[in-house]
Amino acid sequence: MSTIKGIIFDFGGTIDTNGIHWGELIWEQYRQVATGIDKETFRNAYIHGERSLAKARIIEPSDTFRTMLEKKIALQIAFLNETMPYMKIGNAEGEEILRRCYNKVETTLETTRPIVEKLSALYPTVLVTNFYGNMPVVLEEFALSGYFNEIIESSVVGIRKPDPALFALGVDKLGTHANETLVIGDSYKKDIYPSSALGCKSVWLKKICWAEESIEPGFEPAAIIDSLEKLPVLIEKSWQNKHLF
Repeated sequence: MSTIKGIIFDFGGTIDTNGIHWGELIWEQYRQVATGIDKETFRNAYIHGERSLAKARIIEPSDTFRTMLEKKIALQIAFLNETMPYMKIGNAEGEEILRRCYNKVETTLETTRPIVEKLSALYPTVLVTNFYGNMPVVLEEFALSGYFNEIIESSVVGIRKPDPALFALGVDKLGTHANETLVIGDSYKKDIYPSSALGCKSVWLKKICWAEESIEPGFEPAAIIDSLEKLPVLIEKSWQNKHLF
């Protein structure tokens, strides 16, 4: 019989993209809209944008996901235009990349939202995410409010993944023990390894990764899936004495 008594969800790359790393999702839109950019140059622009957001308060607590994404893409484009002065990416291209990315999320949530809704009705559920302090606004924007008992954001609590302490806060909010807690996330390094080190059970949502991540012996996920739709099935099997969790 399953020992799971609570679930911790990651957000970015998990609920919003169903296992597609955000770097890969955005790159696909650049590739189609702004031809002539190689992937390595884009990768540098993406990393620059993420580091800029980590260093300065660019995302405000009142920012919607669309506004947040607009700021991210603006940072990337500014970097690309400086790196490639021979090829400028204009406002029209930036707006089209934003539109495509946002539409991808809205479409994906038609699949992932019902999964979150279903599991949150069966288990206490906490969101643990490296985010910018605007998660309540984002959840409201995407009709996800009310599904999580608590929201734990890195920028709010001052701890970032892969620090296991962030997951320890999630376990504490659930009121469970670590070995009674299931963690679902898209990154082995940031989700699976630290939560496993804490003693949680884990499921790795692995679909389109930014970089290959190897599994450390002794810190294996209980399962690897390529769609969040498969998570309820795994949990159901564990209730049928299949011993997954």
